[in-house]
Amino acid sequence: MDKKLLHGAHTALVTPMKDGEVSYADLENLVGAQLSSKISGVIPCGTTGESPTLSSEEHLQVIRSTIKSVNGQIPVIAGTGANSTEEALELTKNSDKAGADAFLSVAPYYNKPSQEGLWAHFSEIAECTDKPIILYSIPSRCGIEISTEIVSRLYEKYPHVCALKEAGGKSTKVSETMGAVDSDFVILSGDDGLTLPFMSCGAKGVISVASNIIPSVVSSLVQHALNENYQRAREIHLKYYQFFTDIFMEPNPVPIKSLLHYNGLINSPEVRLPLTPPTEEKKELLKQILKNLDI
Repeated sequence: MDKKLLHGAHTALVTPMKDGEVSYADLENLVGAQLSSKISGVIPCGTTGESPTLSSEEHLQVIRSTIKSVNGQIPVIAGTGANSTEEALELTKNSDKAGADAFLSVAPYYNKPSQEGLWAHFSEIAECTDKPIILYSIPSRCGIEISTEIVSRLYEKYPHVCALKEAGGKSTKVSETMGAVDSDFVILSGDDGLTLPFMSCGAKGVISVASNIIPSVVSSLVQHALNENYQRAREIHLKYYQFFTDIFMEPNPVPIKSLLHYNGLINSPEVRLPLTPPTEEKKELLKQILKNLDI
């Protein structure tokens, strides 16, 4: 896979659910809407896809269903991270067999390994596939950061560990990483509100929550930035910045699922415990946000 296919706006897909089960019909419709928007790629079973509460069988079936719906039109980057190395290996191997184009592998959460533990964990995963691996650093959820040293070491030994989803909230980390790796390495923003600042420092796009519902907008912002048309990218960024913030008024993906439901893109806003639906007050706010989007 050409690393440049990792450039652009990639949607971290929600996993639609109804009556306690994954709604594969809704997932197919959601993927169809993404394809018609010319999004760069999709990521099933990331954090936004509620991967921690999917069974192993559901996890792989969501990935297989997404691959089938996409039908080779854009890259499918399977979320296969776990805080158990064995589980991450199994998810990666099985997703590879299913036809995933690349993998998103989050830092192990809760058990908080050392940086050498991260090296060993990601090395095991890199040994089981030759397809691109995107490292996912999100200290607020995992309690640890994937250091620039580990990113650089992994990329040097395993050239297919060739990208980083940076969700630590600091553009300095983007600059630091860009100085430690060659220009082929791909950094993607893990926060819609930081896409433009990160791209000004060398990031090549975003793994987006917002693009579940406004894929064309997010794609346009990213493409303008890639083309160094920063004035137009800034206009889009400022117009939608409040929305990029508002979709995290409740834990992700609670707000974005509600918006997708209100807009008719999925039949239910259901999330799994320990996530809970928004309060009535937040529901009204979300409905107003949708009205303001004019979509």
